[in-house]
Amino acid sequence: MAGGSYCTVAAAAEDSFIEKKSEFIGYIAPVSTDEEAVAFINSIKARHRKAKHNVYAYALRQGNITRYSDDGEPQGTAGVPVLEVLRKEGLTDVCCVVTRYFGGILLGGGGLVRTYSHAAKLAVDAAERMNMCPCRRLEVTANYSYYSVIERTASKFGVKTADTIFADNVTLALLCKSENTDAFKAELIDITGGSAVIAVSEEIYENFA
Repeated sequence: MAGGSYCTVAAAAEDSFIEKKSEFIGYIAPVSTDEEAVAFINSIKARHRKAKHNVYAYALRQGNITRYSDDGEPQGTAGVPVLEVLRKEGLTDVCCVVTRYFGGILLGGGGLVRTYSHAAKLAVDAAERMNMCPCRRLEVTANYSYYSVIERTASKFGVKTADTIFADNVTLALLCKSENTDAFKAELIDITGGSAVIAVSEEIYENFA
């Protein structure tokens, strides 16, 4: 799973506004496959069967895939602007759907670009962002006398504590960015005089927002 960090959203979010009697509702959700994106799009369409348009765009990390649809709006005035918002915000593994209930007043090409962009940006702003970084999970078991110094060292390396188990010894489950893992492990060995038992996982992604 080697690769750099990426930004996505933690959970589905939405927001809306009205422009010249047309209601625009922006939705965003985390997705990681075409199937998940299509399922999210279809769920929004099912909620808004009477809406004039359900425009969408999504970007996936796997295969570097991007797709969009104007869903009946003039070409280039809806899906592309939504996708551009995702790109400008640096988001991937996300799907954004903008539902429009037509109010009877035409907005023109420029107006459509602005309103679909604005609806997508509102959805993005309503969501909690996650900065997903490649990291390793370290299970560190040591004598209680080393507990505080391990915690200080973890803080020094920007390591997150996922869990702590207090038994005969203390065991800490720590999440360390991959680029820092070797140096962090070496320092743990040094400060515990080699007495700590350290298990390192395969690379995973974790939110380091």
